[in-house]
Amino acid sequence: MAVVHHIATGEWSDPPPRAPITGWSRRSRSRMVRRLCELDYTPLYESGRLPAMVTLTYPGDWETVVPTGPVLKQHMKALRKRYLRAWGEDWACVWKLEFQRRGAPHVHMLCTPPHGVSGTTGERFHVWLSHAWAAVVDHPDPEHRRRHELAGTALDYSEGLRATDPRRVAAYFCKHGMLAAKEYQHQVPEAWQETGRGPGRFWGVWNLARATRTLHVSPADGVEAGRIARRWARAQRRAQQTWKVRVEQSTGRVRYRRSRSRVRLMTNGGRGWIAVNDGPAFASALARYLAQLDTSSTGSRLSSVSPSARSPESAFGGRVQVEHPTR
Repeated sequence: MAVVHHIATGEWSDPPPRAPITGWSRRSRSRMVRRLCELDYTPLYESGRLPAMVTLTYPGDWETVVPTGPVLKQHMKALRKRYLRAWGEDWACVWKLEFQRRGAPHVHMLCTPPHGVSGTTGERFHVWLSHAWAAVVDHPDPEHRRRHELAGTALDYSEGLRATDPRRVAAYFCKHGMLAAKEYQHQVPEAWQETGRGPGRFWGVWNLARATRTLHVSPADGVEAGRIARRWARAQRRAQQTWKVRVEQSTGRVRYRRSRSRVRLMTNGGRGWIAVNDGPAFASALARYLAQLDTSSTGSRLSSVSPSARSPESAFGGRVQVEHPTR
């Protein structure tokens, strides 16, 4: 229809509006896991500061101050600028958007809070965060503003210390998606489901760069490496105890047998990559196995990424993806 309109009038019609965002899609969750395993977390931990989980919430009358998703993103940008002025450094973190049962949005941020006091306000980080976030949201009602300043933020070091490696970071931010009882946290409120009012991205990264390396192999080696990686990933799944039902055909007697089955959690839907905590070491082991199969010279090429010659990403995670040219 757009082509017909262009032929008839000489102008292109306006593109149709995008479908409203009603929840966090599986594809977006997979992209988040992939990105979190590609990041170089050195800026977070090189200072020796402890990781913590920061939570930003909104007042009870939240629709007054954050009527749309773009407004929330503006609040986050404003808070990031205040952090830069107060602490003299850009904020490095991974953030995730969720919703409460009442529909109010809140944001989780994995970061390493600075020590000492702010150079501009003289406050410690948790005090500065409460004041800065309340000032950014700026509820017009004085009582809501006072309550928000008291309970609008949270700083949890115990949750931050659980994120000991990239896979655990991804598991924390995805854990609610694996539990049906928590899935409401990914349902967009009706007020945000109109065109132009949606939440946009459910997750993001501040001041953390990707650290990746791509190696091209032959089609045959790529297929074989992919099969090995899939079998390895399947074998790493957590097992749970189940009961199998068996019925004797002759008597009709029902028997129950205890068994164990693999749990399908955090799967990427066969998108051609797997998440590991040490990408170079896994690539080196994969190369040795391919060399034993004597398929081609892939082993010597992949083995160039060895534990003895670590790249920056090797100490902080990795994503293994084998690419090969088309025939």
